[in-house]
Amino acid sequence: MRFVPLVPSENDPRAHKPFHAIELAWTGRAHPAWTGLPVHAIHLPPAPWDEGLGETAMAALRARLEPDFLVLHAEDPEARMEVSRFLGVLEGLLEITHGQGVKLALRPAPGAAPALVKRLREARGEAVGFCWDRTVGPDLECISDRLFCAVGGPGDDFSGLEALGYRWNVAVPRGEGMEELARAWPEVLFRGGGQ
Repeated sequence: MRFVPLVPSENDPRAHKPFHAIELAWTGRAHPAWTGLPVHAIHLPPAPWDEGLGETAMAALRARLEPDFLVLHAEDPEARMEVSRFLGVLEGLLEITHGQGVKLALRPAPGAAPALVKRLREARGEAVGFCWDRTVGPDLECISDRLFCAVGGPGDDFSGLEALGYRWNVAVPRGEGMEELARAWPEVLFRGGGQ
């Protein structure tokens, strides 16, 4: 695990230049100095799955930050129309990001991961991954093969990620407590925690 700061996109990036990767919380605009810096992921704010979400995603992508991942909050759509809307928006986002090198990662609402995995499987949405946070809890195993990124902070239990051999970024809101986290949870390079 590698801990990186998760900062608002409108913040001046100069304070964060020493980091090899940054993740941004999208606020509706990006500070122009982010262009050309290593932005690993853009986390969109929680929003209904409708045209507005697509517009927000487009605005984030137009900022030319070239992220590896676009992270979207997602609940399990239960009603037939909600499922249709969810899959329609997801398909539109996949079309928008196709060829740009940007992958989509869903950050599931508490308890929603198993149902989202099932819906993606039924829709053949293999290109879509997941973003872990502490609310995933016992559902970690069902998303383990498509775990692209994570969000956490001091006080979170990363033992499930460590057991999986998760070795990618864990975004820490505002970067608070990163040194403490790095000491407590050393980087995992291989499954089983071997170095």
